[in-house]
Amino acid sequence: MSTFHKLTVQKIIKETSDAVSIIFEVPDSLKESFTFLAGQYITIKKTINGKEIRRAYSICSSPNSKQLKVAVKAVEKGQFSVYATTKLKEGDQLEVAEPEGKFILKPEANKNYIAFAAGSGITPVLSMVKVVLENQPTASFTLVYGNKSAESTIFKNELEALAEAHPQFKLHYVFSKALSGDAIFGRIDKGNTNYFVKNTYKDIRFDAAFLCGPEEMINLVSETLQAAHIDKENIFFELFTASTEENNIAIPDGKTELTVLLDDETTTFTMQMTDDILAASLRNNLDAPYSCQGGVCSSCIAKVTEGKAVMSKNSILTDSELEEGFILTCQAHPTTPRVTIDFDDV
Repeated sequence: MSTFHKLTVQKIIKETSDAVSIIFEVPDSLKESFTFLAGQYITIKKTINGKEIRRAYSICSSPNSKQLKVAVKAVEKGQFSVYATTKLKEGDQLEVAEPEGKFILKPEANKNYIAFAAGSGITPVLSMVKVVLENQPTASFTLVYGNKSAESTIFKNELEALAEAHPQFKLHYVFSKALSGDAIFGRIDKGNTNYFVKNTYKDIRFDAAFLCGPEEMINLVSETLQAAHIDKENIFFELFTASTEENNIAIPDGKTELTVLLDDETTTFTMQMTDDILAASLRNNLDAPYSCQGGVCSSCIAKVTEGKAVMSKNSILTDSELEEGFILTCQAHPTTPRVTIDFDDV
């Protein structure tokens, strides 16, 4: 379960015109709790204008650095992102949950890694780049990083310093709104993906691929990599934005008796089947874990142990996880008169 701690903002760094990185001061008593793997994220909780906001942000620092650092890019109507990039100050405190997430890289010797990131999707990938370079000098890392322009490229200077210091790190830019001599013009699409895996690096066998960005990009790159003979089980991804397209599912117009196991306590209440399980749980004063509420992160995952539930959207859970009964509660609707879910067995 998500446990929140008050952490002080130690430093704020202006990365681009609309993005900042935030370094938190982690006291010695919490250092073990905030140990993380490259690729994991934290959830930040803040009350803004009387409303509690929770948002997930990937950690961009290296686990070896003992530093907890995230990047926040302002998005239109993004309550927390606008606050963080315009009003948050060094010395302020935020409630931060302990690191979680399954989009991780544990580097191995003599492996060749490739990543495709777009925009703020660089944040977990930067942590992965660092941990490979620091821990496995015989491994290589190739990064294809898409942005609108050089000016909008988060961590550009840091990435270029890493590429200069480590020959096994290959850095490539793709800019969609600006011409640049050191970048491909366009987007990370099928053609540009093939350019790298079938041409530039045709003699390299990539052992794993890591994708982070919008869902459309991830789906396209994943399909292209599989066609280029990179096995599906070696392609890992994390969404920063998901499509709004929902599954065509039939949800009964009735009521369900929902039983929730959370923090070793059981609560039962009645809910509408057309409602999602997370929203109903929160309205019944349960402190259920969540972050994005959009089916992008995995904070709200739970297991159905009795009855059935269907999801209106799923871009995260694997087939094996679905077979085990796991659901994203923010997308799940009960379809039987009684349903029991377990937040603890995840």
